[in-house]
Amino acid sequence: MPSEHKTRAVVITEFVNDFDEIKVSVVDRPPFRPDEYLIQVKAAGVNFVDTLYMQAKGKHQNNRSLVRPPFVLGLEFSGVILSAPAHSHFRPGERVFGGCTGSYSEVISLPASMPLHRIPAKWTFAEAAGIAATLPVSYGALLQAGLKPGQTVLVHAAAGGLGLMAVQVATAIGCRVIGTAGSPEKCAIAAKAGAQPCVNYTQEAAWWEHVLKLTDHKGADVVFDPVGLVDRSLKCIAHRGKILIVGFAGITDGMEQIAMNRLLLKQVSLIGYRYGESLRRYPDEEKVIWNGLQPFIERNAIQPAVYVTDYNGLEQVPRALKDMTNRKVWGKAVVTLNGKAADPSRARI
Repeated sequence: MPSEHKTRAVVITEFVNDFDEIKVSVVDRPPFRPDEYLIQVKAAGVNFVDTLYMQAKGKHQNNRSLVRPPFVLGLEFSGVILSAPAHSHFRPGERVFGGCTGSYSEVISLPASMPLHRIPAKWTFAEAAGIAATLPVSYGALLQAGLKPGQTVLVHAAAGGLGLMAVQVATAIGCRVIGTAGSPEKCAIAAKAGAQPCVNYTQEAAWWEHVLKLTDHKGADVVFDPVGLVDRSLKCIAHRGKILIVGFAGITDGMEQIAMNRLLLKQVSLIGYRYGESLRRYPDEEKVIWNGLQPFIERNAIQPAVYVTDYNGLEQVPRALKDMTNRKVWGKAVVTLNGKAADPSRARI
């Protein structure tokens, strides 16, 4: 057990190629500073970006500048405030969630300028831990599309962390949502969240034809794509439709090559969205996004989606990342800390 001046964290001392190379280390506990939050982490969300940050040579664009070894892995957390800046409206003992690099740690420090949010009373630590790197990302992307009630939204990977949030946000706005997912179980999860119907692409290889039939051959007004399906989505996009590119989780052997004349013929807009980079360049957007989300949260239109498998303790980070990479996970895999596993009876969606 670490002393009061030490804590445990998942430290990437050099880029690794295998999940089994990820180790938990004893490190110096962040010191108290009057202009920072000190937070005891209770749970941490597991994200596809973690697998890019850790890999040899750095497969994420941020590895070139923002995230280089040594660093603590992890992107989002929930926990309890141990100390807070004097001018803050948060107080020690409050339950909070947020996003920051280094969340796979028992204790973290956070600058006062970083976004921090109170956990709604109805949410557990595990549920809140999977929100900061999914919900505002999906909402922020859909904002870029100028989404309106009555539009049809096609959400790929609709049972994934980003996808489930996009389904719920679009449904709350008043859109019709069609989802795609890779198994009957995942389609059922997505349908419960609002993707009705959800097309199983493992059973319907030409899933875009199904989407066209569902839209009377008009196509989807907006496509939410976190996996890399632009080329095939162009087959079922509406005239003047918009495709939101938020990730490439499904690409294993090179980026898509798109014939640009296809965009011209349908007057399609491709919109790339990076939440983290957006906040770095346009910090005022963070407040706009969370102010827009608050009414949805208050009326329970947004429900956390925790994949209930016992990832209890930092030692379970490699297993959780492996399960996510192998597509076992729906919603968010969450690693719980301080000896308290996720409660299966609290599973939502």
